[in-house]
Amino acid sequence: MPKMPSFAFIKHEAAGGIILLMAAALALALDNSPLAWAYDSLLSTTLAVEVGELAVRKPLLLWINDGLMAVFFLLVGLEIKREIIEGRLSSLRQSALPLLAAIGGMSVPAVIYTLFNHSDAEAMRGWAVPVATDIAFALGMLALLGSRVPVSLKVFLMALAIIDDLGAIAIIALFFTEDLSMVALALAGICLAVLFALNRLGVLQTAPYVLVGIVMWVCVLKSGVHATLAGVAIALAIPLKARDGSGKSPLKSLEHALHPWVAFAVMPLFAFANAGVNLSGVSHSDLLGPIPIGIALGLFLGNQIGIFGFSYASVRLGICEKPADIGWPAIYGVSLLAGIGFTMSLFIGTLAFASPEHATAVRVGVLAGSTMSAIAGLLVLRLALRGNEVHQPAAQARAA
Repeated sequence: MPKMPSFAFIKHEAAGGIILLMAAALALALDNSPLAWAYDSLLSTTLAVEVGELAVRKPLLLWINDGLMAVFFLLVGLEIKREIIEGRLSSLRQSALPLLAAIGGMSVPAVIYTLFNHSDAEAMRGWAVPVATDIAFALGMLALLGSRVPVSLKVFLMALAIIDDLGAIAIIALFFTEDLSMVALALAGICLAVLFALNRLGVLQTAPYVLVGIVMWVCVLKSGVHATLAGVAIALAIPLKARDGSGKSPLKSLEHALHPWVAFAVMPLFAFANAGVNLSGVSHSDLLGPIPIGIALGLFLGNQIGIFGFSYASVRLGICEKPADIGWPAIYGVSLLAGIGFTMSLFIGTLAFASPEHATAVRVGVLAGSTMSAIAGLLVLRLALRGNEVHQPAAQARAA
């Protein structure tokens, strides 16, 4: 895999969020300009890969949503595995507060969406759209506050978002699976068995895992289960530690290699492909209908109520402990930032509604809820962390 440029800007935590925002803004600008036809034509261009009788033929939009997002979920799976084995989620004491906060941050937004859409069976397909947090965007917004942010607050948001991603993976697997092809599913299962056999045999090179993983992705795609879940399955098979005591970590090496590509290519491309909303055709129902209102309020109100409420209640009940160096106002600010759904919410929205008639409503709701959450979260955190200049030791700063 070629090296990405090592500019200081690329290493900055906020860079990924800024580029995501630029990609979304470009999509909105193009879709509301005389070049809208070119934008739509580009995304609908059909690309095909054929090997003998096997053919995968999709428009560019679905190659991005099904293919590139599998790479994103591969990275998410690597992060989840590492955190569970030796990181922030490796003990109940460490994971209790973000775990309970994440449960609140997933359940309350779904309830709020349901309150607005319970009478419409078709609209209820979107109940999961506001439960997701865009980890890159949320951390990027937090990074804009610089050294005032305590390490423990970054850790809380990171752990919360990782658990939220795990919940999103479960939702996709359980609720967005189409008619199953048992033959393709069986072939995917064989590929998965081969991946874990490579792990047990102590294979440290990532190339065999990637090659088998590509075959498994095609099988999962043909099976009816959403293809992005293949990325998670591949991640679980990658060894965290070498068995020969060499200290090598194939998982960490692959995670490190994927980070810049996902942050600066995969996610911006997804945002560019899915954030375009042609406002000339937006009706009153698109802006103020139950679907966009349910999504926007689910993201904005649901996360702050769910995350902060569950966190406060669990600490007061003695179930878990709050880090001593962060106050409740700072946790409330992070609860607001967690309402930035953006790429993850847009992605779940594409799964929930196959028909294009709901696409605009979903995008409007996600963009509105995410924007309100980002602005409110930054304002609250600026006040909560005022004068809180944190001079971190070098090792602690790297851990953040």
